Order: sequence, then C-alpha cells, then structure tokens
Amino acid sequence: MAAVVNGPDIRRFGDLDALSRAAADDLIELARAAVAERSTCSIALSGGSTPQRLFRLLAQRGRDAVPWDHVELWWGDERPVAPDHADSNYRMAREALIEPLGLAASRVHRITSELADLDAAARAYERDLSAALGSPPVFDLVLLGMGPDGHTASLFPGSPALDETRRWVVANPVTSPLVHGSSTRITLTAPVINAARHVRFLIGGADKAAALAQVLEGPRDPARYPSQLIAPAHGDLAWLVDTAAAANLRGAR
Repeated sequence: MAAVVNGPDIRRFGDLDALSRAAADDLIELARAAVAERSTCSIALSGGSTPQRLFRLLAQRGRDAVPWDHVELWWGDERPVAPDHADSNYRMAREALIEPLGLAASRVHRITSELADLDAAARAYERDLSAALGSPPVFDLVLLGMGPDGHTASLFPGSPALDETRRWVVANPVTSPLVHGSSTRITLTAPVINAARHVRFLIGGADKAAALAQVLEGPRDPARYPSQLIAPAHGDLAWLVDTAAAANLRGAR
C-alpha cells in the first residue's frame, strides 16, 4: 500500500513489482481521463530497467485497459544508437510494450538518434513535438527515472542542457561514468518536462537511495542533482519509490 507523506508526493512501495503495479494503475487512470477530456493522450516514455516492468504489465493487461488508439507515445531521451541496438530506449519499449500490444506505428514517435548530426535530430524532434503538442509542448504524462547520480532523462550533472531555458529538445554532451566516459544524448529539457500535466518519477533500488535523499531533502543544487530541476508549473509531480530507494529519506528512519 502506498503512503503519501507531507511535502512532495512520495508514494512508497515494498518492492519494484508493487511500484510497477501502482504505476500501471496510475497511467491507466490518467490516460483514460485525458482521452475522455481531450480525445487524445500524449505520454513521454523513459528508458532504463525500472520502467521495463511497467511496460510489460501494461502489455499483459491488454488493449482494453488503455484507449491505445488515442495514445501518442514519445520519448524523454535516447542514446546515440540505432533503433535495434540493445541500448536503445525505443527498442526496450518496442519489445516490452509496443509490439505485444500491436500499437499503430503512426502513434509511435521515436527519436532518430542514429543520425550522424544529433543536433539536427534533436531539432527535428522538437519541431515534431511543437507541431503536435504546441509551444511549449504539453504532455499529458511524462515518465522519468533517476540515476544513482541524480540525473533524469539525459540531464546529467554538470551537462550543458541543465541551463537550457528556450529549447524543448537538445543534443546534450555528457561526461559520466554512467555513460562510460563521454557521449552525446538527445533529451527533453526541464522546461518542457515542467510544462506537463502529470510527471511521475519511478525509482527503484538501493543504488538510488543516497541521491534520492539529496534530491528531495538536501540543499538545492541542480547542477549536481539535476532531478531537482523537475517542478511542474501547473501539473502534478509524484515520486513512486520502492523501500530500497527510500531507505535514506527521513521518513524511513
């Protein structure tokens, strides 16, 4: 059972499976409401291991659980790899969610991060987003993870995209042990994430505990902990965390 504490909306779960089931219930409810109100629902998907369980649960629940024919899928970030590469966020979602449900290709908007010119790819994705969702683009739901260094999407500590205030999508040069040195990733920026109607962090694992405590309870230092940049202007933000990730929070002591 989730517990919501004072301050940030922190929903705690015993393990990743319970977290994922709650995230699936939440996504289904938000998607149905968006389609009922606006006849469409736009979702920015995250990569990594934590949302993979969510995607599989949604696939298991079948086509009738969500009005999928009215859902548009986008991505929060992507690695500079081909769509069939093992590290591709798109490939993970395709295998876990899109193909099992037989979702229409016309509603799946992947980032073309295999292009040699990553800035051009980012600008093309930005144009597509603005054409579909306005300026700034307004997602119905943005799903986010968080790394053990406090990064989210591909907004890494000390990276140039942290200072971006005008662009919605950028090619972000990153130097981090988590990318095995240096890389450039395409990512949504904080301003477009903060324009969303709903934002959900899904955070599981003991390796996230120290960073999560700093993000939620430490001093404000988004250059070091970029997840602190996420504060929706008009939407709601919730943190779905398992016991291991929440271990260093004050309420867990």
